[in-house]
Amino acid sequence: MIVGACVLELRLANVRSLKQKRSQIKSLLARLRREFNVAASETSHNDLWQSAQISLVAVSNNRTVVESVLRKAVIWVERNRPDMFVVSADIEWR
Repeated sequence: MIVGACVLELRLANVRSLKQKRSQIKSLLARLRREFNVAASETSHNDLWQSAQISLVAVSNNRTVVESVLRKAVIWVERNRPDMFVVSADIEWR
């Protein structure tokens, strides 16, 4: 079994409060879970309203499948969320 974890560092544009940030992150996480069948959670920067760290995890018997799913999720965020800038995206294997 292959477990891949992707940590995304995000900068949020046009966010003026933690409440607004949490709303945007909550909708992003729900969409990623639905579209890519990954586990997704905000893992750091909880009290910073202009940045966020989210982690995505995918599991499969095939490393290529896991890597493809995680990379597609990162590309989706870059293309479909102009209000969020991906600062970094690191994939780790377990």
